[in-house]
Amino acid sequence: MLGRRGHTVTLFEQAARQAGDDLNRDFFHWDRPRVPQANHPHSFLAPVRTVLRTETPDVYTDLLARGAREYHDFDWFDEHPPHRAGDEDLVTLRTRRIVLEAALTTAVRREPTVEVRQGCRVRALTFEEGRPPRVTGVQVGAEMHQAHLVVDAAGRRSPVPSWLTAAGCRPPVIDSHRTGIAYLCRWYRLRADGPRDPGRVKTGSAAPFALAGVFPSDNDIFAAHLVLSTGDPTRGALTDPAVFEAVARLFPATAAWLDLAPEPQTAVLAMAGLDNRWTALADDDGPIVTGLVNAGDSLIHTNPTSGHGAALGLRAAQYLAAHVDQIAADPIGYHAWTAQALRPLFDAQVTADRANEQRLGESSPPSDRRAAALTASAFDDPVVMRARAQVRHLLQPADDAYGTDEVNRAVTDWLADHPDFSPTHDGPTRDQWDALIPG
Repeated sequence: MLGRRGHTVTLFEQAARQAGDDLNRDFFHWDRPRVPQANHPHSFLAPVRTVLRTETPDVYTDLLARGAREYHDFDWFDEHPPHRAGDEDLVTLRTRRIVLEAALTTAVRREPTVEVRQGCRVRALTFEEGRPPRVTGVQVGAEMHQAHLVVDAAGRRSPVPSWLTAAGCRPPVIDSHRTGIAYLCRWYRLRADGPRDPGRVKTGSAAPFALAGVFPSDNDIFAAHLVLSTGDPTRGALTDPAVFEAVARLFPATAAWLDLAPEPQTAVLAMAGLDNRWTALADDDGPIVTGLVNAGDSLIHTNPTSGHGAALGLRAAQYLAAHVDQIAADPIGYHAWTAQALRPLFDAQVTADRANEQRLGESSPPSDRRAAALTASAFDDPVVMRARAQVRHLLQPADDAYGTDEVNRAVTDWLADHPDFSPTHDGPTRDQWDALIPG
């Protein structure tokens, strides 16, 4: 985005390898310890599609050519409802992360003002004295590279906060929350000569103590996914593929896809130690440093339950590219924008994760009948589905989307049509789950 606005950019990439033309080799056989989420399921929300189509339409076209697929939330219904403004954005991009990386990498290679230094690790920042100090560039090996603006996109393990503190800057303001949630997934490929349609089935199911989901992806590949508390005593056993698959078959969402007899492509992949982390390079006194801003997971890292990471990262990148001259002169506007546009989404994720952690850890049954009806009715009523999609795609806060008279009437009418409705889970009981766990 910066290159296409005429700026000269040098990108220092620590990894010596980059996504290439062999997507399956790169996805299934590239060990990436610094990016543990890379081979876990991704579901790219509306802001990813919107930013790419606005800023880099060639990248978006390349994504589709590589096998990424669009899924509109109204595709659940036999027919879409009459169109309203904004409905065109309620689209998920279904693909593996590696496909997006490959398309972006290919585009960056073509940019004449962007130089990519592969396999180069930034060792330090260079500073100019001031109040606050100003970052003037980076050190790579013995070389110093000067810059009008340095962007920290080194991810959730970025060393930049410690470098700033060591240089005498006021410390970054870090707000971190451990989630207590663990993920396990396994990738499959639909057989060329086998069944391909799971039928009209939701992509997610729930038990009081676990969640299950399926991630349809590119090129006939999909992932089955389990989420549970890090304190669940059965978590270790689920890394056995036979146990994982047996348990996944207890949930309607994943069972429907596993019944298609797909070919497993991986072992069971596990990930835990997840947190939500906000890192602000400004405090109540203003920026702690100038000449430097953070973006992507260096700025806001969220537990991937809701798939916010790429969406928030691209929104920040778009704002940064559009306002880079002002940000290079004084980053206060960027910090104010992130606090206004992104911080509420971070806080909402923290709140949701706390509730999920408590529910999964305590195996709490749903208790709020109307709240449960709000979720259930979305799959029958396009009015509620629209509100649900606007929240899921980060287009409206939940209170705004769900709090309209129209949605309230739709839920009330749905409850009147379903007088016997009570909050329940469609997944297994604890006894059914435990019966499949060895020992």
